[in-house]
Amino acid sequence: MDIFSIFTLCGGLAFFLYGITIMSAGLEKIAGGRLERILKKMTSNPVKALIFGAGITAAVQSSSAVTVMLVGLVNSGIMKLSQAIGVIMGSNIGTTITAWILSLSGIQSTNFFIRLLKPESFSPIMALIGVILIMVAKSSKRKNVGSVLIGFAILMFGMEVMSDAMSPLAGMPEFQQVLTMFHNPVFGVFIGAVVTALIQSSAASIGILQALSMVGGMTYGMAIPIIMGQNIGTCISAILSCLSGVSTAAKRVAAVHVVFNIMGTIILLSAYYLAYSICKFTLHTTDISPFGIAVVHSIFNIVATIVLFPFTKLLEKIAIVTVPDKKDKNEFVILDDRLLLAPSFAIAECYRQSVKMAEMVEFNYINSTKMLKSYHKKKAEQIAANELKIDMYEDKLNSFMIKLSAKELTEEDNARISQLMLTIGDYERIGDHATYMLQIAEKLKDSEKKLSPVAIDELKIIVHSVSEIFFKSFDAYKTDNLQLAQEVEPLEAVIKKNIRKVKNYHIQRLKDGHCTPEVSFLFSDLLNDLRRIAAHCGNIATSVIQLHDSTIDKHEYNHRNKDEDSTFVSNYKSYKSRYSVSKDKSTESV
Repeated sequence: MDIFSIFTLCGGLAFFLYGITIMSAGLEKIAGGRLERILKKMTSNPVKALIFGAGITAAVQSSSAVTVMLVGLVNSGIMKLSQAIGVIMGSNIGTTITAWILSLSGIQSTNFFIRLLKPESFSPIMALIGVILIMVAKSSKRKNVGSVLIGFAILMFGMEVMSDAMSPLAGMPEFQQVLTMFHNPVFGVFIGAVVTALIQSSAASIGILQALSMVGGMTYGMAIPIIMGQNIGTCISAILSCLSGVSTAAKRVAAVHVVFNIMGTIILLSAYYLAYSICKFTLHTTDISPFGIAVVHSIFNIVATIVLFPFTKLLEKIAIVTVPDKKDKNEFVILDDRLLLAPSFAIAECYRQSVKMAEMVEFNYINSTKMLKSYHKKKAEQIAANELKIDMYEDKLNSFMIKLSAKELTEEDNARISQLMLTIGDYERIGDHATYMLQIAEKLKDSEKKLSPVAIDELKIIVHSVSEIFFKSFDAYKTDNLQLAQEVEPLEAVIKKNIRKVKNYHIQRLKDGHCTPEVSFLFSDLLNDLRRIAAHCGNIATSVIQLHDSTIDKHEYNHRNKDEDSTFVSNYKSYKSRYSVSKDKSTESV
């Protein structure tokens, strides 16, 4: 094998790996945020987790990516180790799809229709369709389909190049001598594991083995240990992902992956050689084809899963013993960077974490308003602790989404990230205003002056209306409810108008000398905080509306002629009637 053939082989491998990368990225985008929703439904029990693992790996064409993502999910506390075990087993089954696709390269027939199944016959057409879709299609989904088609064509071209580069090996005595080394099953397992670990892709190592099988001289007895070793080698990605500080639970995910594949190899390889020593079947010495490799790969992973699936609890215990408990330095992780491997999935998790952040803001808002009536030190401490968490969530989520926005994303994903970043900022500011309200409550508690009954009545109306707009906008955000979001704007308009009225009434009382400046300033600051909370709720609702219609401009939407909007007018009148601020008794002292 000359130097030119070696370069050609390396080039073919490069095309192969690049094709897998493009195809996997396109498939992941097509799957999109549905993966996150499916995850919640499909990991409720081990059987569903197994099905999900097989399905998601078949979708993204990378068991390594799925396992690394599992490490990130467990590290973030999104999944438990027990849920991840089923997904790991399923991913081993799902990854066999690649071998079946690659086995098409080994088709040999003079029949026209059978030859059409050979990738070299149809992959150029797929590449052409893919290029046309990327250049012409306006829909991002069609562009993603184009990426998948191009990725597949490049992958199969790389496979063909590797096969052609290896063809001169058939007549080389040195190559035959090397093949004799593979009669040792331990050596075969070792080579399969090492090669897969080096290139960090079981699909690529299976492709190399299938290309090598087309040269001739590779038997089932040689290939079976190599295939089993490749399954062990694919664990390297999960192991490497745990080298940087992750939780103990995340390290156990990698441990389960390694233990599962090693145990599967030991059990099935021992069973195979025991059967061969008894029966001496001819299959052992029969030349293997790319199709045969796909069959062996599938049988090994399916049988290993069937054998070990009843022992998921045992695998979990082995992982716990292998990676003992210790105090994690990285104990609290909001979103693990490993989730960046699946951008659409990561965006869905960002949304989930933003809802958790909003729930903390909700707690602070509710209790800060209660503090105005009756101050409790313990609740005040909880609000202060929550505020620190809210700030941390905003910082972590924004940092993560900046990294996420650097990825190749669909238009929908980019729009979602923009909405999330704006909404997170709004919730953080609402949390700040809730803290300011707490500080006002503390000052009122320490002050000898109290708010008058009329001021309290006015404040009650404003607080009730602001509470409604908060809950309405939060529900619209949580459920992506367009109708609820559209009900927020008229309520915000009523709140702003009522606050202006109350301020005017209050200024009049101040001029008439019916209130003291000290308490007056606190009352005015309180109204400003409530007005700003309502405005941020309006922003959140508008972002929900924009997500449903990306053509809407926020400035134009807010400044449109609302008198022509019958729904707005109807809701405005309803809110105005419900939250009416009376001028009666407005001259009473504060």
